[in-house]
Amino acid sequence: MTQRRRLPRSHGSIGTFRDKPMIKRVVFNQKGGVGKTTIVCNLAAIAASRGLRTLVVDLDTQGNSSQYLLGRGVKAERSVADFFESTLSFSLQSPPFVSYATATPFDNLEVVAADPRLEELIVKLEAKQKIYKLRDALRKIKGYDAVFIDTPPALNFYSRSALIAADRVLIPFDCDEFSRQALYTLIDNIQEIRADHNDDLAIEGIVVNQFQPRASLPARVVEELKAEGRPLLAQTLSSSVKVKESHEKHKPLVFLDGSHRVTKEYLALFDALEA
Repeated sequence: MTQRRRLPRSHGSIGTFRDKPMIKRVVFNQKGGVGKTTIVCNLAAIAASRGLRTLVVDLDTQGNSSQYLLGRGVKAERSVADFFESTLSFSLQSPPFVSYATATPFDNLEVVAADPRLEELIVKLEAKQKIYKLRDALRKIKGYDAVFIDTPPALNFYSRSALIAADRVLIPFDCDEFSRQALYTLIDNIQEIRADHNDDLAIEGIVVNQFQPRASLPARVVEELKAEGRPLLAQTLSSSVKVKESHEKHKPLVFLDGSHRVTKEYLALFDALEA
């Protein structure tokens, strides 16, 4: 039988981060299989481990971030689909966005979980022009230091909502020619959304994921993108079976094995983004 749970909210110390403005970061690529969920959950886990009150918003109908952080077979009592459904009602006052959050087993880390009903809602949400509702909801929340948004691998209502709501976008990239061509379109789409809807949105950079430095094609693609002036981050992320183990155990790398090479890469990436 599937478990359902809503855990009490965690109240860990946020230390020196208390006075900093809340960061809203979306990890987005229209191409699937580039590691969006892994990057979202591991950066969020590092933020939480540093004492930041952290919220993950899972907008992907597959719900991989929700499963990664909550565990297999665990369903949140309330989901992001419930939030979007509430925006379709005629009620003058919707519940606060934080009421849809579920605590994870990790201190300072909560998730607004995905739900398959997201797919059913998308036509109504688009028809009623609810594209700004996530932005409005995140502007009102208090008590968090960092929000990480996972998106579907497509430019649809949910990914556009995320880009409109966020102030930073991180682009995961795997080094092949198909990904490279998709990257150009992706950057154009982000810049269009920035111009039309969210002039606060900044591209933090392109993070090369599953990087194999000894392979000739990935190294060549990276160098060519740098020569084009693309905003590649210096820190890359390697392939590792430790990442698969992290998925299977539903435990982000910083909590699974803090001394592992790939964990150190994520720690370095987090520090670079926060510098």
